[in-house]
Amino acid sequence: MTLKRLTKHISALTLILLSVSPDIHGSTTYNDSLSVPTDTILPFNRDIEQVSFVPKGQWLTGVSVSYSQSSQDNYQFLVIENLNGDTYTFKVSPMVMYAFKDNLTIGGRLAYSRQRTSLDQADITLGYDTSYNIDHLYSISQNYSAMIAFRNYLSLGSSTRFGLFNEVQLQLGGGQSKLVNGSGDDITGTFEKNFNASIGIAPGLVMFLNNYSAIEVNVGVLGFNYNHTRSITDQVYIADRKTKSANFKVNLFSITFGVTLYL
Repeated sequence: MTLKRLTKHISALTLILLSVSPDIHGSTTYNDSLSVPTDTILPFNRDIEQVSFVPKGQWLTGVSVSYSQSSQDNYQFLVIENLNGDTYTFKVSPMVMYAFKDNLTIGGRLAYSRQRTSLDQADITLGYDTSYNIDHLYSISQNYSAMIAFRNYLSLGSSTRFGLFNEVQLQLGGGQSKLVNGSGDDITGTFEKNFNASIGIAPGLVMFLNNYSAIEVNVGVLGFNYNHTRSITDQVYIADRKTKSANFKVNLFSITFGVTLYL
């Protein structure tokens, strides 16, 4: 064994002896400073800060009202000729919610709608020798519903003006409708009652105009619906109709706009 190799062995033995040292009680402790370091995996943090967008204890309220009316006198459109009649639609929907925790709200929404259509006369012409005539058609319907809603607000960064929310909705409703056709001894009518239930998710965007009012827009993207309709024709014929549906896409017909007060 050469002198150089012997020197290396003595150096290694010295390092081992230095890593083992007795304490005052005579026990042996090991020095971890000479051990091989291991990689430490630190938890990942995106540093996303959520501000109090809707503080606890705040009330949210709003109401939407819509009304439309139209009348036709000898109106013509495509295959429809000599259209005479009128119609109107009315709808009101108040809403109240309460923030029981920062950025978390719960509440409800009520809705009532009424629609009436009166058709005195209309001709449907499909060709020179094919035409149909409709007259003395009257329809009226009203619907009502109650909804429980839960919202979770998310601020866009540190902004307190723009934010997102996700709303979970549970709705129950019903209504009645009446359809009358003909006149005199040829009159016929149908009365219907319906019940519907739905649960869905509607994310949205909110923009505050000031500290007390905001503009909101939301759209339904996921929902399950159930509808049951029972109809009676001429007080003799009874029919039942049930429909079930599931929606897993953006429903453009469910887009709603509104102004909400934050009190």
